[in-house]
Amino acid sequence: MTEYQIRVTGHLAPHRFHGFDHLKITHQSNGETMITGPIPDQAALFGLLNWLYDLGIPLVSVNCLEAANEEHLLQPYKHEKENEHG
Repeated sequence: MTEYQIRVTGHLAPHRFHGFDHLKITHQSNGETMITGPIPDQAALFGLLNWLYDLGIPLVSVNCLEAANEEHLLQPYKHEKENEHG
């Protein structure tokens, strides 16, 4: 299972997450809700995101927490303009 952090606008009640009982729900002071926890696969992730969409809950961000631990994913991409004069 992969660990995810999903942020949405508004405060969600924990009872709304039937089938995703293992996810932790944290209400933020800025009016957002942070949902964190393991999700078994991409189909389950997309199912959860579609369910939130169907409820009319605006999505703020989706982060894969395990990917953040990979060093090669933390390297910033730099786009440098090529020197026109050689």
